Amino acid sequence: MTQPQFVPITDGQRLRPVMAQPTATHVTGKPAELRSPVVTSGDLFGSPGPDQGYALLLAHHLSDRLVLRDDEDAHDVEVGGSLLAGRRASLYGRAPSIYDLQVALGLFGFLTAAPADLVEIRQVLFRSIGHSYAAQRHLVDAVPEKSLRMTPDEAASSTSNWRSHLWI
Repeated sequence: MTQPQFVPITDGQRLRPVMAQPTATHVTGKPAELRSPVVTSGDLFGSPGPDQGYALLLAHHLSDRLVLRDDEDAHDVEVGGSLLAGRRASLYGRAPSIYDLQVALGLFGFLTAAPADLVEIRQVLFRSIGHSYAAQRHLVDAVPEKSLRMTPDEAASSTSNWRSHLWI
């Protein structure tokens, strides 16, 4: 609040002028900051996107709907599904949503009954995936982009001809 000139105040109570500070134009040194318009891609680079950790929370919410065999671990499926959901979301330049997770889990038949040969393949791909970066990258790279661009219904119905949707 400004002080009117006609009010008697001491010099100690008078407001002092403020020096305007320049606005920061760019903050450097952020670890995840992309400095190039071209995103580096290739083996072991991953798929950068915003808030990809949110897919883990979504996967945890879907854990009661998972159709697993006794020798499959729900935690490994949640981690693998969230990795694939993050990659799918990064294709569209956004954070993961529940639909990304439904596509990721639907491709491997985790939301419906899956054929026996697909179950054998997914057991190998998802076993202890939360503890190995190389296994995580192998899983994410095994799914082609065209498969990740499916709708959740298309992904769920593709388990019968899964060989045409996975690079395994």
